[in-house]
Amino acid sequence: MFRKTLTAAALVATTVFAGLPAAANGMFSFTVNASNAREANAIRAGLTLYQIHRGVESGAFVHQDGSLNGAAIRQVAGGGSIGVIHQDGNGHSAMLDQQGHGQSHGIFQYGNGANANVVQSSNGQSGLTFQFGFD
Repeated sequence: MFRKTLTAAALVATTVFAGLPAAANGMFSFTVNASNAREANAIRAGLTLYQIHRGVESGAFVHQDGSLNGAAIRQVAGGGSIGVIHQDGNGHSAMLDQQGHGQSHGIFQYGNGANANVVQSSNGQSGLTFQFGFD
């Protein structure tokens, strides 16, 4: 299921981006949420590898490359949660609110003017959000 979802998202992205004019405004966004423990573990492992690559030593990490970007990660309950916000481009806004144990989510924003607000309120939730802004 997870592999099929990612393949479908990649096909949609290719189709959408091929037909966009250079001056298009707006945003293309898709989120993949784990539907079972195996998928949640795969997402968690990928985010952990990303953090190791970046030299992160905590459960929350923000990377910004551009200007006028805003990002916030809030981890309320105990440990074991992983939160990543990666912004390449300008004028992005992202908020990740994790209110449980063992959660993982990554928000990846590219282009200009993408906006995300993700809330995880149950234990063990896992997902990825990809956004491409055309502002």
